Order: sequence, then C-alpha cells, then structure tokens
Amino acid sequence: MDHVVDDYEIAEVDDDFYFRGRFMADSESDDDDDDDDDEYDHLDNKITDTSAADARRGKDIQGIPWERLSISREKYRQTRLEQYKNYENVPQSGESSEKECTPTKKGGMYYEFWRNTRSVKSTILHFQLRNLVWSTSKHDVYLMSHFSIVHWSSLSCKKNEVLNVSGHVAPCEKHPGSLLEGFTQTQVSTLAVKDRLLIAGGFQGELICKYLDRPGISFCSRTTYDDNAITNAIEIYECPSGAVHFMASNNDSGVRDFDMERFQQSKHFCFDWPVNVSIPSANHLRSGKFPFCFESTLLTDEGFLELNKGWWKACEAWGTDGSIGSCEPRQNAKEVQSIFQKEIVAVLMEEINWRQSWSVVVERRGKHASLNPDGKLLVIVGDNPDGLLVDSQTGKPIMSLRGHMDFSFASAWHPDGRIFATGNQDKTCRIWDVRNLSKSVGVLKGNLGAIRSIRFTSDGQFMAMAEPADFVHVYDAKNGFEKEQEIDFFGEISGVSFSPDTESLFIGVWDRTYGSLLQYNRCRSYSYLDSLM
Repeated sequence: MDHVVDDYEIAEVDDDFYFRGRFMADSESDDDDDDDDDEYDHLDNKITDTSAADARRGKDIQGIPWERLSISREKYRQTRLEQYKNYENVPQSGESSEKECTPTKKGGMYYEFWRNTRSVKSTILHFQLRNLVWSTSKHDVYLMSHFSIVHWSSLSCKKNEVLNVSGHVAPCEKHPGSLLEGFTQTQVSTLAVKDRLLIAGGFQGELICKYLDRPGISFCSRTTYDDNAITNAIEIYECPSGAVHFMASNNDSGVRDFDMERFQQSKHFCFDWPVNVSIPSANHLRSGKFPFCFESTLLTDEGFLELNKGWWKACEAWGTDGSIGSCEPRQNAKEVQSIFQKEIVAVLMEEINWRQSWSVVVERRGKHASLNPDGKLLVIVGDNPDGLLVDSQTGKPIMSLRGHMDFSFASAWHPDGRIFATGNQDKTCRIWDVRNLSKSVGVLKGNLGAIRSIRFTSDGQFMAMAEPADFVHVYDAKNGFEKEQEIDFFGEISGVSFSPDTESLFIGVWDRTYGSLLQYNRCRSYSYLDSLM
C-alpha cells in the first residue's frame, strides 16, 4: 500500500520548511517512528495536551504554535482547501455533484471542545477506510494505534493495550470453523467495538473476535481467500431475539453475517455490481485495444445490453468507420454490439492472456453495509455510484439508490429505521427516506474530499460525517439537517464515534507530529433546551 498512500498525503506548503518537514506533510505509510520521536515539533516545542480551559485562553486545540510560524492559521487553511487532493475513481465527480448540494446554515454549537490527547496516537492503514475509532461510553474509546488496539479512558487519562496484532494471534477457545492456528502480523483495515465485543478485520479477510471481559481471543476466521479479501467494514448488532451478531463487508463483494452465540457464519450474500466499462476513444476501437473494468463476472444478454448503453452510443458514432475486435468495417452498431458481447464472453470463459489486445480486470467490490434498527433492511454501497437497499433475510435487492457520482465508502441508519445516509467520493453525503427512494431527500457537501465515515447519535438528534481530513460536520438531524456545526482542525481522520449516551464525540487524528484523539462533549445549554422541547 505504500505507493497508494503516498499519492494521497496531505498537500504541502512549499514556502515554509516547518510544514515541509513534518507538520501535515508526511506519507501515511511512513509512520514507523517511536512515539517519543513525536513529542517535539521542529521548533523544539514540547507538545502537550490541550484542555478546554487552554482553548478558552486562546491556545490552539492541537497545540500548533501559529504565532511562531511564518504562516497564519487562516492562510494555511486556505492553502489546504486549494491544494488537498481528493481521491476520485470518477474524474471530476466532486465538481459534478456541487449543483445538487442542499444549502445548510453553519454556526451550530452542539458539541464543545473538551480535550486533545497527544498520548493517544490514532493511525490509519488504508487511505479509504476510516472506521478505526469506537466509543463504548462517554469516557471509554477504542482505536487503532500502529499494530495495537488500545483503550483510552478520559476519566483516568490512562491508556492500555487491548490487543497487539504485530505478532502471532490465535484463539484460546475452540469453536467449529475457528482457525486455531490464528494469524501473524495482521494488518487491521477496520474495527468495531460494541458493549463488550471487539472485532478487528484485516487486509487478507481476517476476523479477530475478542470479548473485553474475557482473557485471550475467542474466535478467528478468514472470510475469504479471494485476491480482493480486505475487510472493509464491520457492524455489530443485536437481533430481536437478543443474540449478538456482526456483519462483515469484504472486497470480494461478499457480506457475511456471524452469530456470536454459536460463533458461526449464518448468512452470506454476494452482490455483483453492474459492469463498469469506460468508453475508449475511436482510435482505441480501431486498433482493437479495449480497456475494460468488469465489476462482475456474471454477464447476461439482458444485463449486458442494459448496462452498456454508453457502448451503444460509441458504436453508433463510429460503427461505419472501421472494425471493432473481429468485426469488419462498416458493420452497423447492433451487429458490432452483438459480436462485441460474444467476444467478451469468450474472453472470460477461456481466460486468455490478460496482456493481449484485450485488457480485462475483474473487480468485485462492496465497501460498506449497514443494517437498519429492526434488522430487516440492509444498505450496500461500494465501487459503483449506485447503492442498494437489500432484504437482510434473503439478500434480495429491493431498490437501487441513484444519485451519487462516484464510489461510496460509508453508510449509516438513523435510529428511527426510516432515514439513512450514504457517503461518497463525490464529496457528498446523501440522506435517504425508505418511504420514497426515487431520489435522496438531502445532499450534504464536504469541503475537502470524500465522506468516509458517518455516525448518528443513539437518540437520533445529530449526525456526524467525516471527510478524509480536517473537517467533521455535525448536523441537527432532528430538524431536517438544515443546520450544522463544522469542527475544523488539521490532519487525516481515522474515525469518529459518538458515545452510546450521546454525551461525547471522539475524533481520531492521524499526523506524524500532531496525531491525537480529540474529544468533544455535548453542550449543556443545548441539552437543557432540547429537554424542554
């Protein structure tokens, strides 16, 4: 992954050595230094925690000494907005989505800054997956820090290591289907913690399950041996019967449900996203070289013709000028399409050399699944602009969710079970109502980049959406998402989490120098007024 994260690091400010050296400018993959190395910045300042009292006295919440720098905070913020590189699978998707965005009023004050804890280093392994911070109470939070899952108590201001995956990890309990040999050097891509259960998902499809009130590991499983095995998201939930389950979304486009009472996989759904073909130029068509990207190996006549209308247009525009594949010149578009389809099927069936004139890459990726509160509906998003609303019992798609311009990596349900949200690389979060899914009921806009994490409070009052860096937006969901609080800082975001009682909001910040854990507490004045309504 080194080459991937290097391409999407935070933009540098070229006219200031301080920023070029370490502050907000290093690669995500180049983070192997000991924690002690990060205790001082390049101005030899001892970096300390920042409390609410410090912030009221004017100290920067991250401890950045702006008064000693040659650039102001305002100037650097403007530079970041102009230079930050948002990763897109669909070019210009962010610009295309802007015209649909719903205007919102800024200035809401729902959560107030409480503490920035420098001793807790929140790290990221995959630049697109940001579900690595989970709160189980207003004082307790779990997060990834390098190869360790750590617990932080804001009450005692102490951290302790819950699980270290840098070496060998194996279950100490025996359950059918559990891999007793365990795993070695697991690269944790996603994390979930709820009540007393912790589940870590890995790059090779690993699942490591640990009960926080039991010693050792309870269960280890590898969901898939597919080449695209990475675990993208995990959701822990309780069935109406009271049984604890969790759902894992993997890059092999599988969604698997596990019963933790029996430590067994209970369901496995596979979602094959529609074929995604980029239209090459006429020169590529004439030469017989086709850059395809299939997101599904299931190819039916009806599906092919329906999902490749762009190819029809391309063929109609060019069909009388040359040949396509084995087609002869001057064949009409329908004949070209028919031969074209047969050749594609032949390529897939015969598994010819990928480096010949056909360039075919099979990719089937679902990125995130979230279950509604009554456990009947499932939202699936992934490597396709369209999402799916699915029957959680049968896996049968109910409705396509159309509106996003790029691939999605986040989803979440409102506690009422009717409203849900999806986050996309087009820099938007769309709000949906299950009573009318013909279009989204709101389109909320980010500042810098993709919406990679979404959370609702348990009372349904607020929703937080996190961009890849610098901004977490908290919306008044109870009043129609019309007003927001914008939390502004500097650094990549590893995850966001409300405490179950809604009293705290935790934000993991990844940065070589100013990496930390931010805590915001629910404003007392707002809580009091809210209680009177």
